[in-house]
Amino acid sequence: MSDWFIASGATLLQTAVSAFIIFAAMLLLVRLAGLRTFAKMSSIDFATTIAIGSILASVVISKSTSVLQGVVALASIVIFQQLFAKLKFASNAFEDLAENNPTLLMDGTEFLIDNMRKTGVSRSDVIAKLREANVIQLSEVRAVVLETTGDISVLHDSNDTRLQDVLLEGVER
Repeated sequence: MSDWFIASGATLLQTAVSAFIIFAAMLLLVRLAGLRTFAKMSSIDFATTIAIGSILASVVISKSTSVLQGVVALASIVIFQQLFAKLKFASNAFEDLAENNPTLLMDGTEFLIDNMRKTGVSRSDVIAKLREANVIQLSEVRAVVLETTGDISVLHDSNDTRLQDVLLEGVER
């Protein structure tokens, strides 16, 4: 039971050194790959962020995962993300195959119940996002979109400005 509260000096030193090395490796990889590494523009970006966190934790805490294994895993995930992004940029067909489309949850003041049911987003979830976006009248809402990352975007304006079509490009209606 005492091991749960206390660790040896050698274990603590190993943890600190592992943390330092794996974080330095991560910073170098992010510097080489760019800030997209931690962007949340797509589901792959989101998964990459989670995977990086998991690898960092495994290397720092687990004695069975070496720092070298962690660096190789980090590099592999970052390289995969970069290749995935390049393929999406180069091919609309690949992007359509690999990514979910954002989904319209509200069109103006109308709640799109079928889309909400399909995506598992409740009316109360949407209303909470409207409040979060400081919407004070439903008439301000132009569109509410469930993005590919799971975020909900609220497009609103109190001046009756028409929503430009380009902002709903690729959104399932």
